Amino acid sequence: MHAIMKKSIVVLMFFSLLLSGCIYMDVQRPLGTEFNKTELGTKTGQASCHSVLWLFAWGDAGTKAAAENGGIKIIHHADTKVFSVLFGLYSRVTTVAYGD
Repeated sequence: MHAIMKKSIVVLMFFSLLLSGCIYMDVQRPLGTEFNKTELGTKTGQASCHSVLWLFAWGDAGTKAAAENGGIKIIHHADTKVFSVLFGLYSRVTTVAYGD
């Protein structure tokens, strides 16, 4: 019986790693890779796209749209935010632009 418990624990650990973030995910990460002189600037702009039921999608999450929404002429840095619920049943991807 002890060996069965060990196998069950290993299987549960495997599936928890495999399915992490599937029920709810809200993360933000940088779009760039050059961080040694990153300046964010004085303005911030955001642009998003959405998806529902894996069938319908709309929006413009481009860097240009984010900059325009924030009145940014020079982009210094950009991030992306991802929000997802229930294996992507609803998801939103947002680009955040920083600049002047």
